[in-house]
Amino acid sequence: MSDGAGVGAADADSGTDGRRAVVAKRVDSGAADLSEIRQLAAAAGYDVVGELTQTRTEDAAFMFGEGKVAELRDLVRRADADAVIIDNDVGPYQTFNVGGKLPEGVEVVDRFTLILEIFGQRANTRKAQLQVELAELRYELPRAEAKASLAKRDERPGFMGLGEYDESVERDIKRQISEIRDELASIAEKEEARREQRRDSGFDLVALAGYTNAGKSTLMRRLADELAVDENAERHRDLDTTAESQDMLFTTLGTTTRRAEMEKRDVLLTDTVGFIADLPHWLVESFESTLDSVYRADLVLLVVDASEPVEAMREKLVTSHDTLYERNEAPVVTVFNKIDRLEPGALADKRAALSGVAPDPIAVSAKTGAGVAELRDRVEDELPDWERERLVLPVSDEAMSLVSWVHDHGYVAEETYAGDQVTVDFEAKPSIVARARAKAAEMAAAPAEESA
Repeated sequence: MSDGAGVGAADADSGTDGRRAVVAKRVDSGAADLSEIRQLAAAAGYDVVGELTQTRTEDAAFMFGEGKVAELRDLVRRADADAVIIDNDVGPYQTFNVGGKLPEGVEVVDRFTLILEIFGQRANTRKAQLQVELAELRYELPRAEAKASLAKRDERPGFMGLGEYDESVERDIKRQISEIRDELASIAEKEEARREQRRDSGFDLVALAGYTNAGKSTLMRRLADELAVDENAERHRDLDTTAESQDMLFTTLGTTTRRAEMEKRDVLLTDTVGFIADLPHWLVESFESTLDSVYRADLVLLVVDASEPVEAMREKLVTSHDTLYERNEAPVVTVFNKIDRLEPGALADKRAALSGVAPDPIAVSAKTGAGVAELRDRVEDELPDWERERLVLPVSDEAMSLVSWVHDHGYVAEETYAGDQVTVDFEAKPSIVARARAKAAEMAAAPAEESA
């Protein structure tokens, strides 16, 4: 058994105005890693002023051993903390028991409550707000009975923001969940129609997926760097024009879509919320509507931070594949990002070590642009095949309109004029080729009908 506690000097003297928190974690074996929970705490606006870890089996009453909880209490007092953030899935009774040992007014926050708090802060659209509310309600539902029991003791009024609980609470939660699901389903139907409209306009849909903070938003900005969304404003008024790039978890909560620059194909690239390890099923399901932009893309770019240790990369790749596995319909290309941070030779070693979970990855630096040209080529290679077509049309206003439409919706390899005919040789999606053929057939039939 091993454990540790401490107040970080740099943290304690940081002078920030944020809420002050002690982070804590229990593991069954090995050493507890607090790096991610510190990042999550910072993303939520907490100033981490101390930390505590313990290696032991879970205590049913306190999560930690009772002696360690006393140590936690003393640490909170020394650090003058407002909250204790526990990087474990803490049950309501455990939360109540730990909170009872801490100084009055100190909040106990578990890992998933913290994540929901971050999501709530970043939810800037109706859809995002609904998904956060749904996740909160699904988190609350199995705890309602336990909280009602605790509230009846009247030992700590207002525990966990409890308020008054009675028999109607669970029923009200289920009703709210049902109403939110209905509204999200309506939003999802509209978004699916929008995706199909984009495909009908000749766009391929590429989604960025991966662990949070892997650099997806930076990569998106790089791929769309030289091509403004304004070019398609009339066809796609819903396109977002920016994607935040910050060294912080969950800077992207909703979806951001931009047109990416490719040699031949019109590509819309969508960035969405990052994956994170150990998320419970109910939390992933609550964001199902947002993840649809990944599940229903034509291609998924699975981005991983290549500057991390091999084992961390492997764990995050497995987490991402698990999230995608059941519902993803598109091919997946793994992108090793942040190669500018690697020592010489490290990339080859990581490719070899991770070949089982990341076959044939493409290596890039979204920051410097290294490898991005190769990534563009790979995207075009991996997207669903286009058809090749050659149309010969009589020169007319209608034919020129069709040629212009083909330029907008496919890739024109050659356009030639001879006498009163125009020949256009192009590649496009099968649906676009079919529509162009049908329009050409109408033009060819028109003169015959007129002469008849």
